[in-house]
Amino acid sequence: MNSENKFPDSIRRTPRPQDVVGLSTQELRDTFQISGLFVLGELVAHFTDLDRLVVGGVMPTEKAIELPNHKETGRAFFLERRELGAINIGGAGKVIADGQAFTLDKLDCVYLPMGTKSVSFASDDAKNPAKFYFLSCPAHATHPARMMKSAEAAPVNLGSQETSNKRTIYKFIHQGGIQSCQLVMGLTALEPGNVWNSFPPHTHWRRTEIYFYFDLGDKILAHFLGEPQETRHLFLHNEDVALSPNWSMHFGCGTGNYKFIWGMAGENQVFDDMDAVKPLDLR
Repeated sequence: MNSENKFPDSIRRTPRPQDVVGLSTQELRDTFQISGLFVLGELVAHFTDLDRLVVGGVMPTEKAIELPNHKETGRAFFLERRELGAINIGGAGKVIADGQAFTLDKLDCVYLPMGTKSVSFASDDAKNPAKFYFLSCPAHATHPARMMKSAEAAPVNLGSQETSNKRTIYKFIHQGGIQSCQLVMGLTALEPGNVWNSFPPHTHWRRTEIYFYFDLGDKILAHFLGEPQETRHLFLHNEDVALSPNWSMHFGCGTGNYKFIWGMAGENQVFDDMDAVKPLDLR
């Protein structure tokens, strides 16, 4: 395998909810947290057992970086039976898919369908490299490759200043936007002076979810997980990932405002299909 591409041999596996109760702090971090996705000139990715989602980061410099295949796909090329969504959080760059180039500025998104044979990532300026965060999941149908600018993502304003959770949600890959087989992907940006995300919390047994926190700077964030009556937490830094099984809540609170990319796969793509949790019932 090219030295620019790093897929750990192990799969990130998540335990049963009753097994999480006895995990130590380090065991929780080893299980639910991923760090170090962005390395200059490299692609770093992890297979998970959360609906077989792959989470990765690509930070190209002088030359483009190709998306490699992996033995875990069991196919001739990576997207033979998979689809992929990528959002750029860095400088301007390009995603080239089967010869078609998509130019992405910061916070733009691209979707690549099942059957895409060749994928590479490039930066327009090596001194200000692009940083492509991507998710990939199994697919059984093909939809057109498509890019969406952040301004086109039909932003939705939620929360309030009084509850410190005023935020804007940008939906990219979903039923009303970029069409996909089962991948759902978007980002949330908190307004200055706001720190809570996805609160009041919820679960959704029909979909797993992955959170990628960024634009934190030196701020820290407490990400909460677990069942409503058995909560646990992780302290995360900039560009850390939190894995969320379908039985777990997923919400956080930072020491300042920030952004995060959310991605889901599972039984349906209905954004509002969730089971609300009353804050007073949390334990």
